[in-house]
Amino acid sequence: MSARPKVRITLDRRLGPKPCHHGHKPGDTWDFDTQRGDLCPMAAHVAFPYIDILRYGGAIPGQQPGCAEFCCPDVDVINVFKVQIVPKGE
Repeated sequence: MSARPKVRITLDRRLGPKPCHHGHKPGDTWDFDTQRGDLCPMAAHVAFPYIDILRYGGAIPGQQPGCAEFCCPDVDVINVFKVQIVPKGE
């Protein structure tokens, strides 16, 4: 059985009028396996289904292979995150 691929989460941009209540800023990046506790719980909750799909070989319709974009659920902030499978050796 092969090891699960690593997953990187990056805050790509903010669309809402207010800054993130958790202090995240565009450009912030997290390793899902070792730093997910540092990620806003609301964003982590939304990210998980995308991560699960990508990690086990699935694809998100309309998204690049190995990637998915999602928004945080806070309507005042609307952070746009990008989830990526990290290529082996990176």
